[in-house]
Amino acid sequence: MIRFSTKAIAGIAAGVALAGGGVTTALAYGGTSEAAASPQAQNAPAQAEKRVDSATQDRMLVAVKKDKDPKKEKDAKAAALPGGVSTATSFWDPSTASGKPMSYHTIASPYWPLGTKVKITYNGKSEIGVVEDFGPAEWAVAQHNPPALIDLSEKMMQHLTGTASNSITIKFQVLELGKGGVYRHSGTGFDTATGKA
Repeated sequence: MIRFSTKAIAGIAAGVALAGGGVTTALAYGGTSEAAASPQAQNAPAQAEKRVDSATQDRMLVAVKKDKDPKKEKDAKAAALPGGVSTATSFWDPSTASGKPMSYHTIASPYWPLGTKVKITYNGKSEIGVVEDFGPAEWAVAQHNPPALIDLSEKMMQHLTGTASNSITIKFQVLELGKGGVYRHSGTGFDTATGKA
């Protein structure tokens, strides 16, 4: 076993610090040498320190690995959230199931929890809506192909299509699941809405 002095460890740590932020450095001994096999090396930290500073550094492997990239982690998390194609209809009610007033960003879904953030894309235009109400009703979901999984606020529908009352095929991507209640746990389009299709 090789023992390193505090000075040698501090020198290695300084090298790690110089490598820059966002980098993890690990050391592994790449083989045995006569000095490492001898009892003197095991009992003489000074010899180990000299060996670290000497020409036998070629036996030390320094593995540099970049720390996890937050953007890649975010992309992986988003890939795990449901996305797909749906019919979107429009609605406007004075109150919502969440208790919040109806707004431009209000959307409704029977399958996603209240508070869920969803990116909606239609003809190259995208908006982000928040599930604050439940709907469309099961009969309305089932009468569309693809199923109508989302009700957009009339104001968002107006912005995306030029008409407040409409039925369109959109792409959706759930960005973040909410923590509120869910209206239904099965039905037409459930697998698409939950990413199980």
